Amino acid sequence: MFVRPADKTVSYVIKPALFILCLVPFALLVVGLVNDSLGTNPVERITHETGDWTLRFLLITLTITPFRRLTGSSWLIKLRRMFGLFTFFYACLHFLTYIWFDHYFDWIEIVKDIPKRPFITVGFIAFVLLIPLAATSTNSMMRRLKKNWVKLHKLVYVIAVLGVLHFLWLVKADTLEPLIYASILLVLLGYRAYLQRTG
Repeated sequence: MFVRPADKTVSYVIKPALFILCLVPFALLVVGLVNDSLGTNPVERITHETGDWTLRFLLITLTITPFRRLTGSSWLIKLRRMFGLFTFFYACLHFLTYIWFDHYFDWIEIVKDIPKRPFITVGFIAFVLLIPLAATSTNSMMRRLKKNWVKLHKLVYVIAVLGVLHFLWLVKADTLEPLIYASILLVLLGYRAYLQRTG
């Protein structure tokens, strides 16, 4: 059993420290871009890094509830929304890199590209589904939507599956990393199914 930190410690120490840590990948990309140290193909590097961190934060968000149940650390719930919003933040950076640096806002080309390549299609669907989750992440929206809020935010599991597929279909040879993410997601989905079955 983990020791529960005081509410003030969570709000004024743990959350701000984690917030800064969550921004580190973004800061490193900005520094790398300014210093021209992102390699021979900086656009590809930014695309991959932002995509990786989107999936990592998504899986971290999904891990909080089962970890709380297993350890009894209820204070972790206070961090779930922040991780969820960082998922959306890095997803926006990932999508922005695609439409700006990769296609220079050529919307006709983008519209043609999305249905043409399966990994782009599932990635785009996942991003679109993330938007209402981010938009309804406030306390006021939780109160307004009530039970519908819970139903809506179950889409996160669909988004996670699409995100893993997006990564798996993107890579051509080295599938180890996406398979690791897929394994983690499978465990999380299996645990959720177990909880639903046992009540």
